[in-house]
Amino acid sequence: MSPMKLIFGTAGVPKSTKTSNSIAGIERVRELGLECMELEFVQGVRMSEKGARNVLETARRENIALSVHAPYYINLNSPEEEKLKASMERIYQAARIGSLCGAESIVLHAAFYQKSSKQSVYENVSKALGELAGQFRDEGIAAVLRPETMGKRAQFGTLDEVLALSEEIEGVMPCLDFSHMHAREGKENSYHEFMAILSKVEDTLGKEGLENMHMHVSGIEYDRNGEKRHLTLKESDFNYPELLRDLKEFEVKGLVICESPIMEEDALLLKKTYMEL
Repeated sequence: MSPMKLIFGTAGVPKSTKTSNSIAGIERVRELGLECMELEFVQGVRMSEKGARNVLETARRENIALSVHAPYYINLNSPEEEKLKASMERIYQAARIGSLCGAESIVLHAAFYQKSSKQSVYENVSKALGELAGQFRDEGIAAVLRPETMGKRAQFGTLDEVLALSEEIEGVMPCLDFSHMHAREGKENSYHEFMAILSKVEDTLGKEGLENMHMHVSGIEYDRNGEKRHLTLKESDFNYPELLRDLKEFEVKGLVICESPIMEEDALLLKKTYMEL
């Protein structure tokens, strides 16, 4: 189920939630006037099937759309068979439990280049994601794998790489982290550059690419190697008003997940700015 509009929410349980669990987080997101939340399985999938069903029930009741961020310990370019298998298992569990929660999009950091050529890394990632997407179809797991655009140059995940995977593999769509794209090269931070990104998405994936988007936004600090850390929107040079203007002009639909250190405040700032356009 892709939202019929652009909605805004937090990367994980909002900081202002009284008890730090997913159910309380969903209820808090609703109280704040936000509409989506990313379940952060970044340290591992520690939710039971029963817990997932309770999350699903709460999300439906509160009308909050959910997505999942898979564990960080993933490298689909690992030369070690064991590590590759473990990476795929982590993605599988994130998708299995995530889909029981009603989350469709499973965001992941796909790989590191290490000493490999970019082409061979691409082939390794493509093979692994293709196998996982096939497994999900066979098992009836309603999950879309979303490799994320990454902020460090040593990481696999340029815009072109994630778009090529999305075009090639059924069941794969991009997670566009606009702050990462900006940090990676120190560019991608103006109305025309954001427009070029969205045009490329549309050219590659058609209208569906724009109508079923998953995005991450925050302030970001970076150096010549790329991303250093997330900042609040106001502390950083990230040009979020121009990004929102482009999202509105392209009639983009989907989830905008805010990863800033003050995520609910900045998510509300993004929503307010967008609504005023």
